[in-house]
Amino acid sequence: MSSQRSVEAVIAPPPPHMVGDGFRVHNFFPGTKQIGKTRMSPFFMLDYGSKIDFSPKDEPRGVGVHPHAGFETVTIAYHGKVAHHDSAGNSGIIGEGDVQWMTAGLGLLHKEYHEEEFSKKGGPFQMVQLWVNLPAKDKKTKPKYQEITNSKMGRYNLPGEKGFVEVIAGEYNGVKGPATTFTPIHAYNARLKKDAKLDLSFPKEYNTGLLVIEGNVKVNGINVHADHFVLLKNDGEDLSIETTEDSIILILSGEPINEPIVAYGPFVMNTWEEIEKAIDDVNAGKFGVLAD
Repeated sequence: MSSQRSVEAVIAPPPPHMVGDGFRVHNFFPGTKQIGKTRMSPFFMLDYGSKIDFSPKDEPRGVGVHPHAGFETVTIAYHGKVAHHDSAGNSGIIGEGDVQWMTAGLGLLHKEYHEEEFSKKGGPFQMVQLWVNLPAKDKKTKPKYQEITNSKMGRYNLPGEKGFVEVIAGEYNGVKGPATTFTPIHAYNARLKKDAKLDLSFPKEYNTGLLVIEGNVKVNGINVHADHFVLLKNDGEDLSIETTEDSIILILSGEPINEPIVAYGPFVMNTWEEIEKAIDDVNAGKFGVLAD
């Protein structure tokens, strides 16, 4: 019989810091003690760029060339536009409602920055970046890039025109998302009207949490304001979200990867020897070439 999950913690946004000069982020994990490196596995990191207005700038803000290996980066755009280039030859631009899913795998170089026209005009900017760990058997997979525009996402409409669920990965009520993943993952954006109710169910062992992007909601009856993260216990399957105003909620659930984690800067591996090998490979030029 199904049972309701308990709310383990409601986490306020940690103090922000800058990543490059284009991304002001609150690191909900692994930097907070409630979650750390493994509590939300397979999700290793969540950086939340809460809404901020950037002034116009001719030279786009962003993050210069840097390496990644051993995991995937997932960028979800709510406001603003981001451009991406990597040493595997992939590039793309995502805007409001779109997702960029990059598999670093055995290693690549990449850079991401405000899209040129957005930078020149300035305006509101709001993003999430997730790091999704890869199991040991897939850490050497070939890099790839999934550009998931909003129109490609699965969409489940709630009864009574109370909103809808955009399915990025996994499935909700039989509606599947377009992202391909290496382990079972569900990732949704729920865009709900005031006084809507959304019922969700995930396997008990799946680590589950949600981020309130906009609005105000009740999660299993507990009030949660915008920009707060809710961590659910692994003591049941079901949860309900009720909105007290128009809201957007990012919902994450996935099967944990129960393997050792050794992380260092832009690398997420299983052993320190693998970290050293990745550093050596970068220095030897094995991650390719990418101009600034």
